[in-house]
Amino acid sequence: MTRTARDGQHVAFNRYVVPEIPVLYRVALSLTGQPADAEDLVQDTLVRAFKAVDRFDGAHPRAWLLTILRHAHLNRVRGRRPLLLRDGESVERNLESSGDWVASAEEVAISEEFEAAVAEALEGLSDRHRAVVTLVDIEGLSYQEAADVLGVPRGTVMSRLHRARARIRATLDVAGLAPRIGGM
Repeated sequence: MTRTARDGQHVAFNRYVVPEIPVLYRVALSLTGQPADAEDLVQDTLVRAFKAVDRFDGAHPRAWLLTILRHAHLNRVRGRRPLLLRDGESVERNLESSGDWVASAEEVAISEEFEAAVAEALEGLSDRHRAVVTLVDIEGLSYQEAADVLGVPRGTVMSRLHRARARIRATLDVAGLAPRIGGM
């Protein structure tokens, strides 16, 4: 490779890849559940992206990188048994009795219990449903971008997202943390 081509590769990498590193890390962390594993996965993704950046057309860098990340993750976990990260604790056991006081929607939304319940609900989803929620609701990808990353049709993303959101709402409702619409 000539020096000019190598310089062009570095410029393209800095333009398309470097700005997406925080997103890659957040998605990797949601996939692996461990900071060290997420860092390793991002590094593997960056190496693969650097090798391929000269073939990248510049369209949708985030989707391109998340696809690389997903494939790297699948290669890493292929053949491994999934780790059980949950200890079975119920969110309800951690909630304090509040008597007659009822929290407003804003207070519940920012509470630690709510965040814990959402995290528990997210962990309780299947990998395919959790991936869709992570990409669309957390990372802000469009349905089509998420479909491209996951290698599934757009309608499948929409269907999985609908089911995942319903399961999250049901988990929050059981924990008594579902926001009440219209004061009900």
